Amino acid sequence: MAGIYQHSLQPTTLTCLSGRIAPMLRLTEIRLPLAHPADDLQASILKRLGIAADELTAYSIFRRGHDARKKNAIMFVYTVDVEVKNEAALLKKKIPHVTQAPDMRYRVVAQAPANLSERPVVIGTGPCGIFAGLLLAQMGFKPIILERGNPVRERTKDTWGLWRKGKLNPESNVQFGEGGAGTFSDGKLYSGIKDPKFYGRKVMAEFVKAGAPEEILYVSKPHIGTFRLVGMVEQMRHEMEALGAEIRFQSRVEDIEIVDGEVQGVVLANGERIASKHVVLAVGHSARDTFEMLHRRGVYMEAKPFAIGFRIEHPQSMIDRARLGANAGNELLGAADYKLVHHASNGRAVYSFCMCPGGTVVAATSEEGRVVTNGMSQYSRNERNANSGIVVSITPDDYPGDVLAGVEFQRKWESRAFELGGKNYSAPAQRVGDFLAGRPSTALGEVVPSYTPGVTPTDLSTALPDYAIAAIREALPAFGKQIKGFDMDDALLTGVETRTSSPVRVKRGDDYQSINIKGLYPAGEGAGYAGGILSAAVDGIEVAEAVALDMTGASLPEKPADAG
Repeated sequence: MAGIYQHSLQPTTLTCLSGRIAPMLRLTEIRLPLAHPADDLQASILKRLGIAADELTAYSIFRRGHDARKKNAIMFVYTVDVEVKNEAALLKKKIPHVTQAPDMRYRVVAQAPANLSERPVVIGTGPCGIFAGLLLAQMGFKPIILERGNPVRERTKDTWGLWRKGKLNPESNVQFGEGGAGTFSDGKLYSGIKDPKFYGRKVMAEFVKAGAPEEILYVSKPHIGTFRLVGMVEQMRHEMEALGAEIRFQSRVEDIEIVDGEVQGVVLANGERIASKHVVLAVGHSARDTFEMLHRRGVYMEAKPFAIGFRIEHPQSMIDRARLGANAGNELLGAADYKLVHHASNGRAVYSFCMCPGGTVVAATSEEGRVVTNGMSQYSRNERNANSGIVVSITPDDYPGDVLAGVEFQRKWESRAFELGGKNYSAPAQRVGDFLAGRPSTALGEVVPSYTPGVTPTDLSTALPDYAIAAIREALPAFGKQIKGFDMDDALLTGVETRTSSPVRVKRGDDYQSINIKGLYPAGEGAGYAGGILSAAVDGIEVAEAVALDMTGASLPEKPADAG
């Protein structure tokens, strides 16, 4: 469908990547059947605007979603940007669902001086670190980017070492290494963040330039998948290096030098010191040793809420039928997803998390002697099972103690999962029917587990706190009323899911710097300011801008009133 993204009716400067250049209108709520001919979209535009074909210069699809409320009459819903010859006159007509399209082009906030005397340091190469590094490189600041793990292809081999052989590399795994935790995920590129400056569009444009399918610019729920992410991450690294960035792997930051409340540099595990007064901390939600180091150094942090639970697997074909009816299997719609929430009687919220259509459950631990699960999909989403986290919200009240008590809480249940799984990185698993009945599973049913190294049928009732078990037992039948078969006996629960988000927030001010350490810029998921690939990448852009402005002596522009 990439071919219908942009349609030029005559030579024009309209571009699908950088946003609006020529004056344009935005049309929303154009509804067409799934199998509509390509010409129907242009016809709908002409009809909405009440113009002749020769008055339309060009159009591009800004967003394409679908309305599946009527399973047997699913409709595509388009938002389209159009270039016309008489924009001002059409705007005066106040046509419903027609507005002026916003200018979404990205503009850098600063350029590095020719006599640059300092290089900023970025710690971490997940989505946040990559975009912080990329933007700083594009502005000429030649950042030094430090990654404790390996380059993405070598890291992939390390990750397969755990999945296939039960051998964990604590420095290079699903959590650590080039690309970050999002590399081994569904590659979702949508978020609920407020984005008044259209930084998300900048992220998408850079991804397309690095090799992502162009459709991510307009589908309502874009995703990429692990295999494509690997090549994209490499391409973005090459661009940063071409712009003067220095990227170092196997370079774990062991300490941050702080003098009189100001960063002076970082110290690597090999003893090397790198001087810099601008350090971006983009370490990810599993950098527990880094959190401990920051705590020792007196960097202000707070405990924050997160969620814990299990992964659940169903046949993808069942989810497709329940969500799409007769349109199940339609290539235009792809594998169906879902989003579920239940408020349990004990006051806990239970919800689906990181749903992976046509994907697999993956081993995601970064510490020896612990089992952690997550979900992953390839771009095709054509594996036999659908999987999702079914997680329960918890707060610091559930794990009283110091600011790092949430880390120990996570470790407790990950260690318990390691024991229940057989102490060999197999994961404990239970059929939903057995879980609801309160009896151990001794065998598996129709759903074949996708988790490797393997699963051990058992009783999951001791794999999480009692309140979490009770809330999930109540939620699954409620979800079954929303999606027929969701609580089927042979659906499979695999434990445990603990890394839903960071257990700490490294608090920062409006200038994006730590509230008590000047020059330290907490960023992304690990610092508690993002929750996925897109939001982390956007945060990386915002932090890079703050660094650039501080290094050039400029002031940070005020946030728009509706900024998050």
